[in-house]
Amino acid sequence: MNTPATVASPPAPTKEQSPWRRFVSDFFASKLATLGLVMLIVIVGAALLAPWIAPQNPYDLASLDIMDSKLKPGSESGDGSMRHWLGTDGQARDLFSAILYGMRTSLMVATVSVLAAFGIGATVGLIAAYFGGRIDALLMRVVDIQLSFPAILVALMLLAILGKGVDKVIIALIVVQWAYFARAARGAALVERGKEYVEAARCMSLSWSRVLFRHVLPNCMPPLIVIATIDLAHAIALEATLSFLGVGVPVTEPSLGMLIYNGFEYLLSGQYWISFFPGIALALAIIAINLVGDHLRDVLNPRHAN
Repeated sequence: MNTPATVASPPAPTKEQSPWRRFVSDFFASKLATLGLVMLIVIVGAALLAPWIAPQNPYDLASLDIMDSKLKPGSESGDGSMRHWLGTDGQARDLFSAILYGMRTSLMVATVSVLAAFGIGATVGLIAAYFGGRIDALLMRVVDIQLSFPAILVALMLLAILGKGVDKVIIALIVVQWAYFARAARGAALVERGKEYVEAARCMSLSWSRVLFRHVLPNCMPPLIVIATIDLAHAIALEATLSFLGVGVPVTEPSLGMLIYNGFEYLLSGQYWISFFPGIALALAIIAINLVGDHLRDVLNPRHAN
């Protein structure tokens, strides 16, 4: 008696991974990117929670005692009420608390300036690519002129005119950063302009603003996101440089650059910690953002997706 041959069942179809899941898995496959993201979360979280986790409000004059000025790391305050793990500065402020509050200002200035520069630059780049011709030539000449000057020089010139202040620094950072987004947005939009979905949107008599911001911009986002991440670190460093030079954030406002500037005069007398620890905090923030930004560039690269 012949037994019927067994037929092997076909393999179960594998569920295709969603783009978001693929992005997350690719991102966390890199140990450096994961480390950078963890560092960035800790830094941002500590800055946002500064009023609750800082042992002292370093900008509340009533909480300061001039006798606690320039205490070494690990020293106790004169009345024994607090231990200053990172020491104090020349104004008797607890350095750990000052760094937390300073990080808040540095991150706020950088984030607001990058978001504003993103909006302005992306709009200019999309308009230049969509309309082309004289409009494109005019806008790109403005971008070329902007990019031909060093960013620090333009920022110094603007702050010399506008004066000190957090809002003035934000304006200066917007001016020196928008051109990068404009050039990247134009390059990406030129690729998208000739595609079928754009032609279809034009045939439907949609307004140019709707075509650009509802259809073209979402497809131009990957390179712009990468530039925004890298520019965030650049904005933090630039703000610190301006404050260190004495033309950025005023003394009454906390920022990492101003903390480094305040401790610079004490370096030769041996009080290294006043500038050293804010400098370490600044370096860690920039390194964390750059690690995340570098891997975002690899993950969002179309060649990587293929």
